[in-house]
Amino acid sequence: MVRISGLASGMDIDQMVKDLMKVERMPLDKLKQKKQTLEWQRDDYRSLNTLFFNFRQTLTNMKLTPAYRARSTVSTNDQLLTATASSAAAMSSYTISNVKQLATAATKVNTEKISKGSEKVDINQSLMSQQGKLDGLTWKQGVVETKTIGVTDDNQKEIKLPLDGVKIADTAGINIKVDGKTYKLVTGKTPEELADNEVLFNQTPDYAPDGTQKEATFTFKSIKKGSNVKIDYVADKKIEKTTISDQATGFQLSHGAIVTDSNFSIVINNKTFKLDGNGTDLIEVDASGNPASSLKLGTLDKETGKVTFSDAYKEELKKEAEEKRAAENLGEKDAVSFDVSTTYQQNYTSFKVATSTSQYPNGVEENFFVQGNDSLSKVMTNVNNSNVGVSLFYDSFSDKMTLTRTETGNFSGDETVQEISTSGNFIDNVLKFGGAAETGGTNAKFNINGLDTERTSNTFEMNGVTFTLKKTFDTAESVSIKNDSDKVFDNIKAFVDEYNKLIDTVSKKTSEERYRDYGPLTDEQREQLSDKQQEMWEEKAKSGLLRGDTMLSGALSQMRMSMYQPVDNANVASAFKQLAAIGIKTTANYLEGGKLEIDEAALKKAIEDDPTSVENLFRGTGDTTSSKGIVQRLYDDVSTTINKLNERAGKAYSTNQQFTIGKNLDDVAKKITSFTERLKQIEDRYYRQFSAMETAIQKSNNQMNYLLQQFSSGQ
Repeated sequence: MVRISGLASGMDIDQMVKDLMKVERMPLDKLKQKKQTLEWQRDDYRSLNTLFFNFRQTLTNMKLTPAYRARSTVSTNDQLLTATASSAAAMSSYTISNVKQLATAATKVNTEKISKGSEKVDINQSLMSQQGKLDGLTWKQGVVETKTIGVTDDNQKEIKLPLDGVKIADTAGINIKVDGKTYKLVTGKTPEELADNEVLFNQTPDYAPDGTQKEATFTFKSIKKGSNVKIDYVADKKIEKTTISDQATGFQLSHGAIVTDSNFSIVINNKTFKLDGNGTDLIEVDASGNPASSLKLGTLDKETGKVTFSDAYKEELKKEAEEKRAAENLGEKDAVSFDVSTTYQQNYTSFKVATSTSQYPNGVEENFFVQGNDSLSKVMTNVNNSNVGVSLFYDSFSDKMTLTRTETGNFSGDETVQEISTSGNFIDNVLKFGGAAETGGTNAKFNINGLDTERTSNTFEMNGVTFTLKKTFDTAESVSIKNDSDKVFDNIKAFVDEYNKLIDTVSKKTSEERYRDYGPLTDEQREQLSDKQQEMWEEKAKSGLLRGDTMLSGALSQMRMSMYQPVDNANVASAFKQLAAIGIKTTANYLEGGKLEIDEAALKKAIEDDPTSVENLFRGTGDTTSSKGIVQRLYDDVSTTINKLNERAGKAYSTNQQFTIGKNLDDVAKKITSFTERLKQIEDRYYRQFSAMETAIQKSNNQMNYLLQQFSSGQ
């Protein structure tokens, strides 16, 4: 509505309305203060609930056996034998003797240097560039491809590999991994006959009319949804499609080590280019493969797969772009692109390494592809990161290499059988592992508690005890397993500290002083105070909001009762049925709300004398409250309190209608909205009344002025 100021009356109407509204607005301020108080209470409850939740996590840990069954070990000779023990280990003693041999890793050292001349191979350069330094390095022709296909169906057993107009050149060299696990490629089986680590390859896939395969099929016994299947294979060629702009200076093929023969071709804008006799320059050819013009496309770097356009072709490309713009009615600045199709092969080779490991006790074999632009360093990395479980190493001083299994022991079951086998020209002839002798690959052989036995590793676990053999010896050495009283003491002390911290915080909150003269600040009050004054005011206003809270005080009382009640459990000796019996009592100061203090000597003695009773005093289970251990009782008490706090104050992600204070907040918010609308109506009414008064005064003034004018004119 249009509001009229006091021009006629000379009164400050806005100020008068503002003063009148102060009185009217007082109930609204109280509603806003109530809303703020509820929000502070909610936040206080949630903060305490976080403390209870964290303490419940402490209780969860104290319900587990490791908190009470910490073990220490003592060896009669740490130079020969060491051990560690988990909480599952029984307190006992082991005697180990007659350690005939330690477990060793199978190792093969190649038969001779890999460099054929005086100049050694550079392992960081491409193998193609080092070919003159390596003996017997030959290449196959094809393209090494890798495809990763996701499993999208719970019942999916087949993986379809799209082949995009090419053929698989070497089916025996296909590698299949599912989430990193190697699978063995088989044929001639039904899906039901497959082992868990086998995959069936369909060697008669669907062929296109030109004889190229449309797809290959791999069938698993079972495969989980969400798994990723990685397939490495060799295609007979690569048909690579890309797009270039009219400003392009060349393009990059996805593979290097390109075979520079007549099979290499590039088609751009219906023009075909092939390599000339030098194997580097690209010239335009006709359908018969003969030179069609003097136009040179550019050059090919066969090692990297980079195609660089000649200046003449860049001009030709711009010319063809102008023709395309004209034909397609494009503007001068409109981008023009051309499709490029490149058909090529690359130089590659492959080799296989097979071994037995703890993960693959029946043996695992992996095929490794080596592309011509790979370095020897990359080949070693690929082997070392594979599932075959060996480490390939080159020593520059001796110019020799080793293959070492990453695990010790003999997994074939026969120490006369080699643990590592290799095949393929590259590893056997180029890297000189053909006929290499194998050493190691032995199990540790020893006697434990009178029993002759073997282990594949010098570190092994038995009944919760992990032993490590360091040397061979024929004496009898002992390992004793004892209870680690200090560790158990530390665990119980940490639990008591957390309990005291919770008791202290909740007790202080429920006894905090309430300053009733300090309510939440109104907007008008904030304007009159500095930031520091507002902070000090709100500190008092927030104080004591949970003072005397019966739910919280009741929770503390229940927890204290659970602490003090005897534990009537068959696994707890009569002398240890209460905390006081093991040196844990409440402090003498009753104002501390029942905090606990520890007699360290008494607690340590109880742990030493009867660790089982101490454990069950805390974590014992039972059908009744009296038979439950203290930690079990407290866990139940704290869970009940957490649920009550959630019902009253909710969680961070709760909606207001899911907890009591939230419902109250919604009610107050509705009242604030309603009262705000009412205040607007009252304010509008005041302005209407003053506007009517102003209008009346203005009329009166006009009449007075008229009369004065009449009197003046009569004189």
